[in-house]
Amino acid sequence: MSAAAHRAGRLGKFLWSGWAGVAGLSVFAAAWQLGHEAYGSFILPSPAETFFTLTVILGEPEAWRLAGMTAARAVAGFVVAGLSGTVAGAVAGYHPAVLRLARPQLTLMLGVPPIAWIVLLMIWLGTGGATVIATAAIACLPVVFIGASEGIAGRDRGLDDMARAAGVGPIARLFKIVFRQMLNTLFPALVMALGTAFKAAIMAELLANAGGVGEALAVARANLDVAEALAWILISVTSLIAIEYGLLQPLRAELETWREAARPWGVKR
Repeated sequence: MSAAAHRAGRLGKFLWSGWAGVAGLSVFAAAWQLGHEAYGSFILPSPAETFFTLTVILGEPEAWRLAGMTAARAVAGFVVAGLSGTVAGAVAGYHPAVLRLARPQLTLMLGVPPIAWIVLLMIWLGTGGATVIATAAIACLPVVFIGASEGIAGRDRGLDDMARAAGVGPIARLFKIVFRQMLNTLFPALVMALGTAFKAAIMAELLANAGGVGEALAVARANLDVAEALAWILISVTSLIAIEYGLLQPLRAELETWREAARPWGVKR
C-alpha cells in the first residue's frame, strides 16, 4: 500500500470516529434542553434559541473578525508555550537536578491565578493583544513543561543503550527513540494546553477590554443576553475544536504511526 493510500485510510478512519463525538455532543444537548425546561429561557436558553442567535451573529462580518482575533492570539500564546516548554522540559528531563529546581517555579506559576497574571500584564504591557498572548503563554507553559519533562525522564533507557551499542548517533537516537517516547506524554499535555490557551485568552480579552470574543462576552453580560453569551461560547469552543482536530490531532497521528502498527488486529480503542 502506498503512503498516500495509507494516509487516506487513516484520514477516513479518523473522520468516521467523529460519530462518537457527535453522540457525546447529542447527550450534552439533551441535558442542556432539560436544564432549559427546568429553569426557563432567562436563566438557560434552549439549544434552538442559542443556535438561532448563533446564526444571526455569524451573519455579521465583525463576528468572524472577533473570532479570528481570539483564535490567533490563543494559538500564538500556545505556540510560544509549546516551543519553549518542550525545549525546557526536554532539558530538565535529561538533568534531574534541573527538574528539581524547576518544580518550585512550576508550583508558583500554577498557584498564581490567571486573573492575577492578567492584572500584572496589563500594567506591564498595556491592554492590547500582547497582554492576551502573554497570558495564554504563561497559562500553558507549566502544562507543556511537565508533559515534556515527564516524557524524557520516564523514557526506556534500555532502548537508548541498545541503539548506542548498534552504532546509532546521538542525534538519530534523540529523534528516533527519545523524542518518540516523549510524545506519549507531550501530546496529551499539548491538547490540555491548547484549551487552556483559549480560556486564558478570552478571560484576558474580557478583563482588558482588548477585543475578540472576550469583549463580545462583556457586551452580552452588560445586556443580560444569555443566549448571545452562549452563542459566543459556542463560537470559541468550535474554534478550539477546529484547531485541535484540524491541526494537532492529525499531527499526532502522523508522528505516532507506530501506534497503529503496534495495535493488535481487530482491537478498537
